[in-house]
Amino acid sequence: MSALFFIDRSQIQLNDVVFNDGVASQIDQFLKEYQFRDILMQYDLPVSNKILLYGQTGCGKTMTAKAIAKHLDKKLIIVNLGTIVSSKLGETAKNIEGLFREIQYESAVLFFDEFDSLGQIRDYDNKDNSEMKRVVNAILQLIDGFPQKSILMAATNQIQMIDPALVRRFELQLEYTSPSNEVLDDYYDNMLSKYPLEFREMQRLYEVSFAEAKNQIFKSVKSNIINSQLAVL
Repeated sequence: MSALFFIDRSQIQLNDVVFNDGVASQIDQFLKEYQFRDILMQYDLPVSNKILLYGQTGCGKTMTAKAIAKHLDKKLIIVNLGTIVSSKLGETAKNIEGLFREIQYESAVLFFDEFDSLGQIRDYDNKDNSEMKRVVNAILQLIDGFPQKSILMAATNQIQMIDPALVRRFELQLEYTSPSNEVLDDYYDNMLSKYPLEFREMQRLYEVSFAEAKNQIFKSVKSNIINSQLAVL
């Protein structure tokens, strides 16, 4: 396996991910396009295969990539940013070119997390920004030649830092927002339902991400189980 990426083998289903209404409808449209891509392409209609996920931390961006790969029965290739990004001049752009060359013949989902670390806005007035210009230019060329049989997904918490030319390359741009109290209550109910009733007592947090809510659930349920065991000692 290349050091430039690793294969994720998570078994996350689409119904494991909670989407806001806007994101849910766009993903549904994307999956329908993919299902009927052959007939759409017969009419020279473009089928979306580049998706940018942006917004709040912990609201399901990475889970979305895993769930889409699972749903489409495609290998999920996650870019190893630690290996891609190099301190050597020009090396990062070469690494990106090498990555795209390696996966060119794959039918897979290629996923860039923390995409803003690679695609930052090119500042043509800043001579120290020449490396970032090279990186962004390399990504632009490679995205333009990205194979139709694969899907490119990228996630960021800071879309404002990404070069606008890169953002435009993604046909779908999905914004992940903090869940409402009602959505969080549904999430709490669903997550807690797998545990016995006596272990479900907890203080529910609101105005938090799904990741923070999940941590609160795990912490509370574990504490309840441990306390029940201590009570019988």
